[in-house]
Amino acid sequence: MVKEDRNEWKNKYFAKMIRLLNEYPKCFIVGADNVGSSQMQKIRISLRGQAEILMGKNTMMKKAIRGHLETNPNLERLLPYIFENIGFVFTKEDLSTIRDKIQLNKVKAPAKAGAIAPCDVKIPAQVTTMGPEKTSFFQALQIPTKITRGQIEIINDIHLIKKR
Repeated sequence: MVKEDRNEWKNKYFAKMIRLLNEYPKCFIVGADNVGSSQMQKIRISLRGQAEILMGKNTMMKKAIRGHLETNPNLERLLPYIFENIGFVFTKEDLSTIRDKIQLNKVKAPAKAGAIAPCDVKIPAQVTTMGPEKTSFFQALQIPTKITRGQIEIINDIHLIKKR
């Protein structure tokens, strides 16, 4: 299959964006950081027939919306929210129903270095169930401990991850 040239691809994208803006009365913006392709595919399948998801480059989304402002000036309110890794979900259905379907496909993922934390993570001062042989684990993390009745005790509350 031959890859189409850039101008043709962009024109198709703009046409699709304009079609979706005209066809669907409601849309909302969703963040797509740390969303894998298989997870995105499951979300698209669950929304089939009720909503359409449009992902793309932010500059192209903004350009398509600015070009469509003459037809619908209310779209200007979307422009400040188009940053980082986002997409649009266009629908004619109730927004809360669509949001719930997307939330059903949300999966937990392990933290990665450099990822933005959704909440603060603190370890309270407490006696753990670990034996004294595990002190090297806490020393590597620079967490102050002491041995209490054959178990490791964390001396102070530790603020591990701060929400940005």
